[in-house]
Amino acid sequence: MSIKNVFTVLLIAFSIPTIFCQENSKSIQKLQVDVVYLSSNLLEGREAGKPGGELAAKYIATRFEEIGLEPKGLGGSWFQPFDFQYNPDPHSTAGGEPRIGKNVVGFIDNKAANTIVIGAHYDHLGYGLPGTSLHVGEPAVHNGADDNASGVASLLFLAEHLKKSGLNKNNYLFLAFSAEELGLVGSKKFVEKPSFSLENVNFMLNMDMVGRLNEEKVLAINGAGTSPTWKEALEKITFANIKIKTTDSGVGPSDHTSFYLKDMPVLHFFTGQHTDYHKPSDDSELVNYQGIFEVSMYIANLIENLNDRGKLVFTKTKDESQQGASFKVTLGVMPDYVYDGEGMRIDAVMDDRPAKKAGLENGDIVLQIGEIQVKTIYDYMDGLSKFKKGDKAKVKVKRKDAMIEREVEF
Repeated sequence: MSIKNVFTVLLIAFSIPTIFCQENSKSIQKLQVDVVYLSSNLLEGREAGKPGGELAAKYIATRFEEIGLEPKGLGGSWFQPFDFQYNPDPHSTAGGEPRIGKNVVGFIDNKAANTIVIGAHYDHLGYGLPGTSLHVGEPAVHNGADDNASGVASLLFLAEHLKKSGLNKNNYLFLAFSAEELGLVGSKKFVEKPSFSLENVNFMLNMDMVGRLNEEKVLAINGAGTSPTWKEALEKITFANIKIKTTDSGVGPSDHTSFYLKDMPVLHFFTGQHTDYHKPSDDSELVNYQGIFEVSMYIANLIENLNDRGKLVFTKTKDESQQGASFKVTLGVMPDYVYDGEGMRIDAVMDDRPAKKAGLENGDIVLQIGEIQVKTIYDYMDGLSKFKKGDKAKVKVKRKDAMIEREVEF
């Protein structure tokens, strides 16, 4: 069965709950079909340079063609192939296994002076890449429904939306990157030797993990300091009661970084980490499809609001991602990166780690570590930097309406 037929069969098979508005149900259904296929066991975790990754690339190219995009890969194809060395030990100086990755490139040519780049990585961890997977046990398929089938689904939604929108003051370049999980390899390769001239790029938007919009509807947007236009524009958008939490830095662990380092304004959209991050349990049934739709429409509204603004001014930013990076101990928790209150909310407590042993729980809000008051995640990291292995510290947390103090041994 061809990939095109697979898409048709899946589209017919899915039904959408009646709570969704009829006018949006088809779009949400397509988002679900894209995520379910890309995160199916058939694709074996979409590892870059492996058959599953190749299947994913072909599927995305087929969807680009169905939408009516123009191929902008090498030689008039949909693909930009690139060579890279895979080494299971990223710290090894020895040579690795030679592999070929493929970026997938589609274009809407409005004959405009500037081009907006919209991207998402499609690769994931296969059966569990060493040093990257958080899975403990036998190798298992890491389907990566949120990371990042969700971002690709959003990319495809935006391609179809913009193709029909009539917004013609910019051209649109759609990029599905390979080998992001191996160090942003695909996006680095693209900006180094692009299959499309980047001279007139207006700005770059990156969707990475947009499939778990929470009940509070908090959307993290990174890179808001890379142009003086961003914050003003973001404040004007009021869609689906989405609340935004911004950071300024253009540097982060996703593909927008490659474009920022070439002096382009960027934004990274992210709905937060969770206990299934980089584990086999990141599956399609856990994805918030209504949430992907709402995030995608939020981005579409941003693009529309900037349609008449011309080319955005670029500004360099402080690298916030490096703040607090010098700590030598861990509490053993996953921070909730989209929490916008005071303190650092715990999204997940890891087994057999200091927080678990001290009795901390998912949802606890850390307010103090030792003598350090924790008002932001950076205060939390600063607090950790004061300790070394074997030290003990009092940790104060808010649990619902109660204040709790526990002693943690690092």
